[in-house]
Amino acid sequence: MSLFEDIARILPRMMEPLSATLMIFVFTLLFSLPLGLVVAFGRMSRIKPIRWVAQVYLLVMRGTPLMLQLIFFWFGLELGGAGFSRLQTAIVAFSFNYAAYFAEIYRGGIESIPVGQHEAADVLGFSKSQTFFRIILPQVVKKILPPMGNEFMTLVKDTSLAQVIAVVEITSMAQKIQVSMVSLMPIIVAGIFYLIMNAIVSKGFSLAEKKLGYYR
Repeated sequence: MSLFEDIARILPRMMEPLSATLMIFVFTLLFSLPLGLVVAFGRMSRIKPIRWVAQVYLLVMRGTPLMLQLIFFWFGLELGGAGFSRLQTAIVAFSFNYAAYFAEIYRGGIESIPVGQHEAADVLGFSKSQTFFRIILPQVVKKILPPMGNEFMTLVKDTSLAQVIAVVEITSMAQKIQVSMVSLMPIIVAGIFYLIMNAIVSKGFSLAEKKLGYYR
């Protein structure tokens, strides 16, 4: 069988789990980005119990493997009677995990803004919310864009870990096809899928960085 015939057999089957991979990616970002901001504020809070809870959350989420977290959430939600599907459970686990990383990126960006800008905003009569959204946040976005791009690209690859709780995504499907065909071509095709997705993410961040004035 020719190379093109192999690819023609593989592609239709690889398209099936593509939706699961994309759903994990999109919904993880949808939930983890705002949650990360909340955790970042908790981490910087002057109230010790809130700061302590945020620190523990960050330690657990960043200090244990995502693979174990997926297993924990799957059995935990099952025992709790939540009735989540495997895909939904994966999204929950990914969201909590990535929120911790985004929180630290947010915190680093916010704390990098000179205190003098807060003081200047107070003198001009800005409220705390106005200071944050009109002065601090635009600068934070510019500072955190490169590390955010790295996390987005890592998330694309990490979606393959969902197979730990039997979510059928690109990598797990490639492995099944590889066993039946006794060929490395399904693995190569899966790798190309990830490369294309990450190329799109990378291009998107490059355009955003150019628009924000990273390149003159």
